[in-house]
Amino acid sequence: MANNLSMLLDGFQTAFTPTNLMFGLLGTFLGTLVGVLPGIGPALAIGLLLPITLTVNPTSALIMFAAVFYGAMYGGSTTSILLNTPGESGSVITALEGNKMAKAGRAGAALATAAIGSFVAGTIATLLLAFGAPAMAELALTIQPAGYLALIILAFATVGTLLGTSRIRGLVALSVGLVLGLIGADLQSGALRLTFGSLNAIDGIETVTVIVAIFALGEVLYLASRHTLVASQVLAINGRAWMSWADFHRSWRPWLRGTAIGFPLGVIPAGGSEVPTFLSYGVEKALSKNKNEFGKGAIEGVAGPEAANNANAAGVLVPMLALGLPTSATAAVVLVAFQSFNIQPGPMLFQTNPEIVWGLIASLFIGNFLLLVLNLPLIRFWVLLLKIPSHYLYAGITTFALLGAYALNNSTFDLKVALAIGLLGFLFRRFGVPITPLIIGVILGPLAELYFKRALQISQGDWHILIAGGFPKFIYAILIMVIMAPFIWKFMKKFVVKK
Repeated sequence: MANNLSMLLDGFQTAFTPTNLMFGLLGTFLGTLVGVLPGIGPALAIGLLLPITLTVNPTSALIMFAAVFYGAMYGGSTTSILLNTPGESGSVITALEGNKMAKAGRAGAALATAAIGSFVAGTIATLLLAFGAPAMAELALTIQPAGYLALIILAFATVGTLLGTSRIRGLVALSVGLVLGLIGADLQSGALRLTFGSLNAIDGIETVTVIVAIFALGEVLYLASRHTLVASQVLAINGRAWMSWADFHRSWRPWLRGTAIGFPLGVIPAGGSEVPTFLSYGVEKALSKNKNEFGKGAIEGVAGPEAANNANAAGVLVPMLALGLPTSATAAVVLVAFQSFNIQPGPMLFQTNPEIVWGLIASLFIGNFLLLVLNLPLIRFWVLLLKIPSHYLYAGITTFALLGAYALNNSTFDLKVALAIGLLGFLFRRFGVPITPLIIGVILGPLAELYFKRALQISQGDWHILIAGGFPKFIYAILIMVIMAPFIWKFMKKFVVKK
């Protein structure tokens, strides 16, 4: 622990350089911006910014991406409260109570408890990240390739089955992602797969192109098909965005409980930020002494879920940094940013690139503080941004998405791929197929193949190596529980009803 504290202090020295502070401030601003604007999440924002990895040093770029991630978690609450339109998926539950508070003239209190709760949860969760990720990395050094393969299969199963309204749709999305991830030449044998004679496809499809197209172009095409470009009414803020002592007294316990729920559910692949926010809301509703206010504007219903949302953001960085396993779409995009610099997150990251990873963790503390200091005074500025006509906004997103896809290799092939995947994103959106399993499949598919082949090489072709040892058996036992739990739960509910 003493060594981790020393490395964290070194990280603050890295983060406090003028250049890194500037990028952290820029990321905080951009993150809040994309959180505030409906339909633009952190994964899309970081995806659009990925081409800057061609010119910016790794530490500064990753600090900015992490700040965008944290900022978007906060910014989504603004549209949920004032517009009843969540800026990103983790803020869906905030709209239930936050918008009711705004309609009752208490928008300032709702925004304040969201901001302060985000700060409290973000600070505690980042502290847990600082000491938890290195410990997990040390443990991961003992895991063999078969163990990593088991972890990846567990991630596939949980992300594919827990996200969205249908298991079948989740598995379809995951399968499409695995196919896209395997296009190109095999890294070991050199055999060409799914290239269909195209020389441009030999190196595979750029992950950045997939991410930008599936999020940006797919969303724009869907909105254009629905003609949902009607301006919504933004509720006014009366007075300052601040809380009374009574509001604070009702909020501090939900902040802590939300943190306790959000962080661990970020560490494990539990279906994104929606799960901890809904759980937090349910807990606060059960424990509140003001149950009659829920559904009418209970401040606990804003405080707890917002804390859970931000703690979850820190939690997803633990397996991403320590194991190289993303448990959300945004973490997957951040992983791609690391890979753009030829840095592979995982057990060796804290030893091979300590200045980058500790500078990144330290910057999260700084960004979290900047979010609180900057955003409450600037809340009226963010409200003005909600009045930007949607067609201008989405035209800009389309332009930047296509420019980013072209700029990676200066290739029209990448543009064609982006348009094709954008159409696929539209179909996913149209038929309710979740996108996150596809992104996880694209990124982790090649890694799963790599660990599978390594395990068989070590055992000289003995397939028993895949389940040898206690760790793979433990992971596969969890996998069976994940698959069977919904069926058992459904059976138990029917049995109880009949009884």
